[in-house]
Amino acid sequence: MVNQKLNIAIIGASGYTGAELVRILLGHPQANIVALTGDSQAGKEAGEVYAHLRFKKLPKLTTLEEADLSRVDVVFCCLPHGTTQPVVANLPGHVKVIDLSADFRLSDPQAYAKWYGHAHQAVELQREAVYGLTEHAREAIKKARIIANPGCYPTCAQLPLVPLLKAGLVKHEGIIIDAKSGVTGAGRSAKQANLFTELNDGISAYGIANHRHTPEIEQGLSLAAGKPAYVTFTPHLMPMNRGILSTIYVQYASGAGIHGLRSALEEAYSFEPFVHLLPEGVAPTTHQVRGTNDCVMNVFADRIDGRAIIVSAIDNLVKGASGQAVQNMNVVFGFEETAGLQLTAVFP
Repeated sequence: MVNQKLNIAIIGASGYTGAELVRILLGHPQANIVALTGDSQAGKEAGEVYAHLRFKKLPKLTTLEEADLSRVDVVFCCLPHGTTQPVVANLPGHVKVIDLSADFRLSDPQAYAKWYGHAHQAVELQREAVYGLTEHAREAIKKARIIANPGCYPTCAQLPLVPLLKAGLVKHEGIIIDAKSGVTGAGRSAKQANLFTELNDGISAYGIANHRHTPEIEQGLSLAAGKPAYVTFTPHLMPMNRGILSTIYVQYASGAGIHGLRSALEEAYSFEPFVHLLPEGVAPTTHQVRGTNDCVMNVFADRIDGRAIIVSAIDNLVKGASGQAVQNMNVVFGFEETAGLQLTAVFP
């Protein structure tokens, strides 16, 4: 399918991840956007909803019911958490689905019900869904019909931790993840807490000890470690538009040290187009990845014996959402994995 033009629908296109998908796909040589849905913005041109798309040739936004999906090859679902399962269940069987919500990320339906407050509404489909952390799931993604695109915080945390846990270099218990995110991670809907005057010149922790990305992170780390892994995860909201910076504290496994951790990350990612281990001593920043599908990381020896500090950074809207979704689409359809994603960071 390398030379095939794909007909693409974006369900929930009026949010930030939907708009970012449009931006990326407009530069993809095999992408043909044929349907955009957004019930609250139905009937409007894309340029009315997002001014930066005003001069692009795009279909009008429609309701989901009005969208013609009969000739669509792949659907990106950008709907709120808890609303995607019945939508996917009603899509034509030939359509590949890349879901950017959390609705298919947790493999255990009971865990989903516990963390999201209602029963899973598409258990049969959950069994065929593949968790799409691309660098660690390519072979499964190639054969998948439904791909659960990872969350932004879990992507930023798992990319450095998975290789280290697989190699047995860090302990699977006592992992602390302190993460900072830009405001786009909270979505586009109007909320008092997200007003400029509420956010500017400050930082706040939220979802303390109960953020819904916690079980997703633990699911991936447990698979990597081969045993149950539990984390202390605290997200923070920063007065910036984009980006996630995660500072992760780990304990060395017996016999491991900082050079072993660095070697494992070099081995895991030296040939990856989007994941980069920085030179020794260089700290990742969100500016290094702004607007890109990149993840940058580094590992540092703590001053306390037996501990290390890992820092990783991504753009939450790209590698943490829409960019990784396009990367997964490329894998599914046999395109160059970098197609549409050769993006340079925006500076300043």
